[in-house]
Amino acid sequence: MTAKRQNFVRLAERRTNKVLKAIDTLGHCSNKHLYEYGSEDINIIFQRIEDEIKVIKTKFEREGKVFKFEGGEE
Repeated sequence: MTAKRQNFVRLAERRTNKVLKAIDTLGHCSNKHLYEYGSEDINIIFQRIEDEIKVIKTKFEREGKVFKFEGGEE
């Protein structure tokens, strides 16, 4: 395994586990005995999370690709 791959695996595992822990912690807010919230609040939270996941996924998918105009005539 190359050094770049080792660094990626090490950092990606650590950061992914931090994200998963944060999501689990957010889940504690779902306790209706302790907190008051509505469906609009839930939609706002999850829409923001989903939007950010799309942005990050796009960054991974675009790495190394070269931009070209489709049908590229000037």
